[in-house]
Amino acid sequence: MATQTPVYTTAEEALSVINSGDRVFLHGSAATPQYMIRKLAERADKLRDVELVSISTFGEMECAEERYAESFYINSLFVSANVRDAVNSGRGDYVPIFLSEIPQLFRLGIMPLDVAIVHVSPPDRHGYCSLGVSVDIARQAVKSAKYVIAQVNPQMPRTHGDALIHVRRFNALVEVNEPLPEVDYSSRITETEERIGRNVAELVEDRATLQMGIGAIPDAVLRSLTNHKGLGIHTEMFSNGLLPLIEKGVITNEFKKVLPGRIATAFIAGNRDLYDYVDDNPLITMHSTDFVNDVAVIKTNPKATAINSAIEIDLTGQVVSDSIGTYQFSGVGGQMDFIRGAALSKGGKPIIALPSVTHKGVSRITPFLNPGGGVVTTRAHVHYVVTEYGVAYLYGKNLRQRAKALIDIAHPDHRERLSEEAFKRFKTL
Repeated sequence: MATQTPVYTTAEEALSVINSGDRVFLHGSAATPQYMIRKLAERADKLRDVELVSISTFGEMECAEERYAESFYINSLFVSANVRDAVNSGRGDYVPIFLSEIPQLFRLGIMPLDVAIVHVSPPDRHGYCSLGVSVDIARQAVKSAKYVIAQVNPQMPRTHGDALIHVRRFNALVEVNEPLPEVDYSSRITETEERIGRNVAELVEDRATLQMGIGAIPDAVLRSLTNHKGLGIHTEMFSNGLLPLIEKGVITNEFKKVLPGRIATAFIAGNRDLYDYVDDNPLITMHSTDFVNDVAVIKTNPKATAINSAIEIDLTGQVVSDSIGTYQFSGVGGQMDFIRGAALSKGGKPIIALPSVTHKGVSRITPFLNPGGGVVTTRAHVHYVVTEYGVAYLYGKNLRQRAKALIDIAHPDHRERLSEEAFKRFKTL
């Protein structure tokens, strides 16, 4: 544990502590320390079997390239696009785990960390840096790692809550000045997502506390909530789609029980306007996922409404969200944390929303899951399923009733085949 105030140094000097066989944590999401990752790749010829651990990361991940296979191994806690090839080709692997439980991997020494590389704001006059747009699992990584390197960037927003880390905790500081990676989920919204968004919005009640997953569908839902009142936010991810609702007074956070009057989140991803908005904004309070994603915390909020997406769902309600057959696409993430928390909340609604078909026209509602597909949300946990064709309420329904309800919201081109398969299985429908 560092106790002396560190001095600024070069990336090369800071990274020289990493040895072959070490396990290294990389800060994720929009806080991905891209400069330090590029510099780490430059040391590849001096390293062998360095394990890189992270959740979703943004931007280029040079260390995941095939040419560095002997130097770096990607052990992903949530697979993002920049490491997907490595994870699925033997140069890496994936750890299935709830987002709420990742911090205890580090805290309990189940996954001990030799080095953590994080991305922070400059220290204030009291010596505190902020983890900025990503507190999630990074706070515990900083607490647990034997050696901590901070990429210090004046363009990192200074956020509140549990984001603050005193500079003495860092062993080395490396100064950079570069923009954070940006994402625009709303640019991916099509008419299909718009229709799904409207269907989901009809389920959202006034004074509900919302959790929004990642992608175009959550942002489409937010577009359809402009006439709602008294909404609150307790979510693992905060994106640009929330800003118009805050400005219009739709989101007031006054009816939440956990941190009333404030937005609770674990990480932030969007464009520069969002990063500027959250900078030094006391409305936004950042926390670790073992708090934000804790089922016991989530259920405390009234009308907790969890909105998450899926890759496919079978006719009994089994939800695959992290893989396409055996191909690892993303991760378990916080879906189950919030699905269960919303189910236990007074007036809560756990919602799975997905387009009825893939871009190639294949039905996402299937008689049987693709072999190897990972069930993230079990059929016992599913309540609401939404497509552009409507809403299926599965809670308390038997298998035949579930099949019928899901067929009714499937794409019309696939309903006849699905009905035939359901009849074969259940002998009636």
